[in-house]
Amino acid sequence: MILQAAVANAPDAIVHNPFAYDFGPIGITGFGLAVLLAFAIAQIVAQAELGRRGYDPEPVGDMILAAILGGLLGGKLYYVVVLGNHDALFTRGGFVFWGGLIGGIAAVSFVVWRKHYGLARIFDVGGPSIAAAYAVGRTGCWAVGDDYGKPYDGFLATAFPNGFPPSTAWVMSRDFGVQMPPGMDPNAVLAVYPTQLYETAMGLVMFLILWRLRDHKHAEGWLFGVYCVLAGVERFVVEFFRAKDDRFFGPLSIAQVIAIVFVLMGVAIMAWRNRPGGGKHGIYAPAAA
Repeated sequence: MILQAAVANAPDAIVHNPFAYDFGPIGITGFGLAVLLAFAIAQIVAQAELGRRGYDPEPVGDMILAAILGGLLGGKLYYVVVLGNHDALFTRGGFVFWGGLIGGIAAVSFVVWRKHYGLARIFDVGGPSIAAAYAVGRTGCWAVGDDYGKPYDGFLATAFPNGFPPSTAWVMSRDFGVQMPPGMDPNAVLAVYPTQLYETAMGLVMFLILWRLRDHKHAEGWLFGVYCVLAGVERFVVEFFRAKDDRFFGPLSIAQVIAIVFVLMGVAIMAWRNRPGGGKHGIYAPAAA
């Protein structure tokens, strides 16, 4: 275990230790538990909301399975193909949120289309479900010390000596392009922004906003547009604090460009699904209404 004094840029920083235990050949990590709970929470929220609106909640189980498969595949492919980590294809780590979200949406859309569940209906309850899952899932990144931010010595500054990867000067320079002062020990552990906590908090705020709007009077699908706007804004903001080196357009990262696309897509969906009528249904089943 590293001592507080070993943190080079913030002696009073929080020193993080991963949540990971081995029971014989079985390894249990906080990330795995968080992902499991995230999908469970998504299913609970989606089923509760579908039932409240007067629809059968049972098909949600099929869609959660599709979301798991599509999300994991999409998250891994984004990390390997888009970010160029070709040696990580068969490793346990290396999953990216945008890839997971896009892969999950694609897989769920396929199931909804094949089963004729109603795409706009499912996506409308999917917004708050994904936000709840995101808030829970991001605690897993904190648990294993992944997806942290740039060097930082202020409130809640956290060092990850055993993170994935460790927050050392060498890793910051090699992997994230952070300029280190001349002569700094490459093995020095640095305190960083605890962006996992920021993402968890913002995910919870997103869920609360969407949950507050779940009884809306717009057409089915409108609430998913709101989710896209909130998710895009959240990702765009947090990227300024994260330790990354995938600049795409000037100071913007690839994730921020995708975030802008999601915001624009969300605004378009909200405008398109603003009012019921013309084949666009309200959120309640006829009997419930």
